[in-house]
Amino acid sequence: MLLREGGSIEVTTEESGVTLVVGLGWEIPNDNGSDFDLDASAIGTTGGMVYSDQHFVFFNNLRTPDGSIFHTGGPVENGDQARILVDLAALPADLDKVVFPVSIYDAEDRGQNFSQVRSAYIRIATYGGHEIARYSLPGETATAVLFGELYRFRGKWKFRAVGRGYASGLRGVAMDFGVNV
Repeated sequence: MLLREGGSIEVTTEESGVTLVVGLGWEIPNDNGSDFDLDASAIGTTGGMVYSDQHFVFFNNLRTPDGSIFHTGGPVENGDQARILVDLAALPADLDKVVFPVSIYDAEDRGQNFSQVRSAYIRIATYGGHEIARYSLPGETATAVLFGELYRFRGKWKFRAVGRGYASGLRGVAMDFGVNV
């Protein structure tokens, strides 16, 4: 299912007991001679704030202590530049959301932002490969973008397409969710 910004879809009971695959992708322009370094991450939250600093999963911390959120690195097959696995059954019971930001490393110094990135998307699939939903992001002048989120709603998990930009990069995203940076 293709989602628009703000659109959401329930991750049904049959799928909630399995590990979900969150694929993130983009194309880097080759025409301006600058090196782009995009980093995907995940932040597990409760009440809008990071569950613990160890629940900020990124290139320097690839998994939560309980293994419920795992960054596999990238790039990977099927066009995904990064892939994050989320085991919904293993998440702490009071963790209510997992957000998926992507940031451009050293964007300010390099004069880079997401308006220069093409074909950015987030997709969610079952571990077996069945794609549940996909959201293609519009161009954005930010240096970091919150692509999407998994969240609990009335005891079930849903996925929402977000597309919210941050001018302050990954640091701004981390600070917004209370990560100790």
